[in-house]
Amino acid sequence: QVHLVESGGGLVQSGGSLRLSCAPSEHTASHLIMGWFRQAPGKDREFVASTSWSQIHTYYGDSVRGRFTVTRDNAENTMNLQMNDLEPEDTATYYCAARVYTGSHYYIDPGFYSYWGQGTQVTVST
Repeated sequence: QVHLVESGGGLVQSGGSLRLSCAPSEHTASHLIMGWFRQAPGKDREFVASTSWSQIHTYYGDSVRGRFTVTRDNAENTMNLQMNDLEPEDTATYYCAARVYTGSHYYIDPGFYSYWGQGTQVTVST
């Protein structure tokens, strides 16, 4: 069982930036594909970004590509999401997710992820 703990959410004005972090309980997470999803009230959970241990395989959702950057600090055993040029439409609860690598790096459906954090709220005001 892998436990994920997110941090870094908050309130920011439109055009501002926030940085989210996720720390897995595993001592090393080299076998995990890790990702970020978000869910706004009344909407489905949406893929934001994912990355492999090496960060060679990194993917973004269409609505955040070019504004958000996902990275992994393997020395600190964390995954980060740098969010720039935030818009009110980015307001949601953001979830860290992970799954064991089994041969593919491309997973954008939340159903493929086995482990989830508790979520952190991001609110972007106009």
